[in-house]
Amino acid sequence: MEDIQMKRFCSMLTMTLLAIPIAGMAQATQKTAPQTAPQTQPPTPAQTPQQAVPPVPASTATKPTGSPAAAGPAVGNSVSFANSANYAGPMDASRYIIGPEDSLQVTVWKEPTLSGNFPVRPDGMISLVLVGDLPAAGLTPMALSNDITQRLKKYIQDPVVTVAVLGVNSQRIFLVGEVGKVGPVMLTPGMTPLQAIVSGGGLSQFANSKRIYILRIVAGKQQKIPFNYKQALKGENTGMTLLPGDTIVVP
Repeated sequence: MEDIQMKRFCSMLTMTLLAIPIAGMAQATQKTAPQTAPQTQPPTPAQTPQQAVPPVPASTATKPTGSPAAAGPAVGNSVSFANSANYAGPMDASRYIIGPEDSLQVTVWKEPTLSGNFPVRPDGMISLVLVGDLPAAGLTPMALSNDITQRLKKYIQDPVVTVAVLGVNSQRIFLVGEVGKVGPVMLTPGMTPLQAIVSGGGLSQFANSKRIYILRIVAGKQQKIPFNYKQALKGENTGMTLLPGDTIVVP
């Protein structure tokens, strides 16, 4: 009996001894555990009103860096053909012959009162300030500019004159008869009767190609020049060229 009680006493003592350090450890854990304070969000500072940002000035247009071409006289009395309804194509200014009814632009550098547009009269003359009447028909633009320059030297020191052909009205030939389009045709340098007929729409189905002829004024008299259409088609009659004022008649 005593042995049983002794065993119970020892068991209780052992359990008590084991419980003491466990309890101490629990208390120590509670003491050492950091007390975490509830995190509070820091107060948000009062928002200050945004300062007004001054508007960015609009970018100004950039001025062109390139300087404009200085106005000056045409070098060497150059001649130009302006684009116009009467312009039939590129022409050699050094070989073009001015004729009646042409429209010319005469420019005298730094002399606007002497410059302007001048029509060539039926008599082939033009009228300029200070110079008066002078012949223009039968001259090239270069020759006419040189002539005006010499005449102006009496009134202006070292004049620089430029002549431009604005309207080519004298370089025309005419088609009549059995062709596609009757009327004037602009004459280009070296134009042949065959080329003129083609420019006028060609022959009609009723045309008599064997009796085509050209009317030309020579020394005030009218001449009748036969034209062989079939030979021209074969390239056997290529030496004939037209002159201003010629009339091609297709019976």
